[in-house]
Amino acid sequence: MKYLQTFLRYKYLLFNLINRDIKVKYRRSVLGILWSVLNPLLMMVVISAVFSTIFGMKGKFGSLPIPFHIYYLTGATVYNFVSEATSSSMMSVFSAAPLIKKVYIPKYIFPLEKCMFAFVNMLFSLVAVFIVILVSNVKFYATMILLPIPLMYALIFSIGLSFLLSALTVFFRDIVHIYSVLLTAWMYITPIIYPISILETHPYLLAIMKSNPMYYFVEYFRDVTVYGIVPDTKMNLICIAYSVGMFIIGSLVFKRKQDKFVLYM
Repeated sequence: MKYLQTFLRYKYLLFNLINRDIKVKYRRSVLGILWSVLNPLLMMVVISAVFSTIFGMKGKFGSLPIPFHIYYLTGATVYNFVSEATSSSMMSVFSAAPLIKKVYIPKYIFPLEKCMFAFVNMLFSLVAVFIVILVSNVKFYATMILLPIPLMYALIFSIGLSFLLSALTVFFRDIVHIYSVLLTAWMYITPIIYPISILETHPYLLAIMKSNPMYYFVEYFRDVTVYGIVPDTKMNLICIAYSVGMFIIGSLVFKRKQDKFVLYM
């Protein structure tokens, strides 16, 4: 109850920080916030051109036939959100050092704000997903009403990981560089640009992929948007375990270390 009261007291600061980041990101931009829609579309065109034309991946992937560009876009939407939320949160506490040293502000507000800002950007990216589905004549399924569920799983997971990374970055700056490399590896062990079926003859690689939380978030997202599948209880329990588990770990580490932040800023 104490933490909820503190959060409610500073919720306006959170909203103001999100609004500030949105204005800064699109300052002096002709198209402004439309870039949140155009950027994933342009990336989809480039990736589809490379993999569909150069590498000949013109087939259709997944348990239901969908074009490669939709397969890529649905996977990239979730991955890019988690990537942006966590990477931008890493330096959030350290960058706010002048403010933290002057007045009392709950330190978790800063990584939380970066996650929420990334979440807002992702919501605009969903417009691009729906446009592509519509233009590609892919069927709209009733399961799309379940779309908020995988997004919430990814958001909770991202907040927990952001708490962990932002706390550790205060003490070890090298984590920023290490994490950028890990993000690249993370993308390649997530079925974004290739179907999981190609790993069926490689059980060890398949096991690594299925231990990856991003795999479940991406598959859940695809299931309800383009496959028309309602994920079963097992899938939901796995997603809950990863998201809530990471949130608890990140929150505990952040809480335990936050009193020492000012000594290392």
